[in-house]
Amino acid sequence: MSGCPCSTSASSSPLSFLPPSTSVPAASRRSTVAFPSSWRGPRSGWTRRRRARAIVAASSSSKDEKAAAAAGEEEEGDPAFNPFGFVTDNPSSRSAIQLPASPAQDGNVGQMLYRTEDKGREYGKSVRSGEFRWFVRQTGSPDSRRGTIMFLHGAPTQSFSYRTVMAQMADAGYHCFAPDWLGFGFSEMPQPGYGFDFKEEEFHKAFDELLVTLNITEPFFLVVQGFLVGSYGLTWALKNSNKLLKIAILNSPLTVSSPVPGVFKQLRFPLLGEFTCQNAILAERFIEAGSPYVLKSEKADVYRLPYLSSGAPGFALLETARKANFQDVLSRISAGFSSNSWDKPILLAWGESDKYLPLSIAEEFKKNNPSVVKLKPIEGAGHMPQEDWPEKVVTALNSFLY
Repeated sequence: MSGCPCSTSASSSPLSFLPPSTSVPAASRRSTVAFPSSWRGPRSGWTRRRRARAIVAASSSSKDEKAAAAAGEEEEGDPAFNPFGFVTDNPSSRSAIQLPASPAQDGNVGQMLYRTEDKGREYGKSVRSGEFRWFVRQTGSPDSRRGTIMFLHGAPTQSFSYRTVMAQMADAGYHCFAPDWLGFGFSEMPQPGYGFDFKEEEFHKAFDELLVTLNITEPFFLVVQGFLVGSYGLTWALKNSNKLLKIAILNSPLTVSSPVPGVFKQLRFPLLGEFTCQNAILAERFIEAGSPYVLKSEKADVYRLPYLSSGAPGFALLETARKANFQDVLSRISAGFSSNSWDKPILLAWGESDKYLPLSIAEEFKKNNPSVVKLKPIEGAGHMPQEDWPEKVVTALNSFLY
C-alpha cells in the first residue's frame, strides 16, 4: 500500500539545498502486528532473553542447577519485576533498547546516536530567526503556481511526520514549509527562564518572526496536526486570519470535550513529570498508542533521536505541557472557528482510527460551522494520518486547496 516515489526540484530559496535529482520514497505503510502475550505486561522480551541465556549457561552446571533453571522457565506465566519495562514494552523500540544475546554486541546510547544521527533530515536545514535557530523543511519553489503551504506538527513529535506529504504536494505545484517548533525535533532547545518560557504567546511571537525570515509575505495555506503546539498553530490562526487562505486540520483537539492524553497529565505532576519527560522513547510510544499500526524501526529512530541526544527536548515538552491551559485553549478554538466568527474554508482530514481523538470530535466541531467546515474521514489512519497514510492526506489536500 505504499505510494509512488516522490521528488522535488531545488528552488532558488536560501533554504533549498537538494539537487534536482534528489528523491525520497513515500513512507512505507506501517502494518498491524500481533505480538506474543509474553511480550506484554511486566514480562518483557528483555526478561525472556535474560532467562534464556541463564538456561544456556546452566548447561555446564550440575543436574540440580539444570532442573532449577527448567523449573524457572515453567513459571513463565508468573509476574516478574523488570525495572526497564517502561522502555522495553514498546515493540518498535525493543531492538534498540534490549540487551542482545552477545555482550560484545551490547548497544548503548552512544551507539544508537551514531546509528541515527544522520536520519530524518529530508528537505531540511537550520535557519536563524530572531534569537533562535529553527530546523525547517522545504519542498517546491517560491515560484510554485499554486501557492505556499505551512505544515505545523504537534507535541511530542516533529516535522518529520510531513516529509512524504510535503514532497507530493510540491510535485502538485505547491511551495511547502514544515518547521520543527522550538524545543522539538532538530530546532534549538531554549532553556526555560532564559529568553523563552514555552508559553503560548512566545510560540506565536517566534512563529511570526520565522514567517518574516522565510519571506512568506502573501496569504498561505495552513495545515495543523496534534496537541499543545499544534493547538497553538490554531490559536495563532485565529489572531491572523488575514494571513491565511484556507486551513486543513489533521486530528487535533478542537472542542472542550476533546480528551487530554494521559502522558500530558503525567507531565503536569511534580517529579512524575520530570521522570516521564526523560523517557527516550516517549514520542514514538505516543505515536503508536494513537494509531492502529506499529512504527517501523527506521522511523522510530528519528522520533527517538532528540530525546536520546539530550535531556533538553524532554524538559521543553515538560514546560510546554505545564504552561498550557488546555480548557482555555480549547474554548477559544471552539468559539473562534464557530459560524459567527470564522468564514474561511476549513478541511478536517481525520484519521478514523485515532485512539486519542475520536471522529465524534471532528463531527462536533463541524456542527458549529457547517457551511465552512468540510469533514473528510481517512479510513485506516490514526492520530497522525500524515504518517499513517500520507497518500490519502495528499488526495484530500489536493481536492480541498485547489
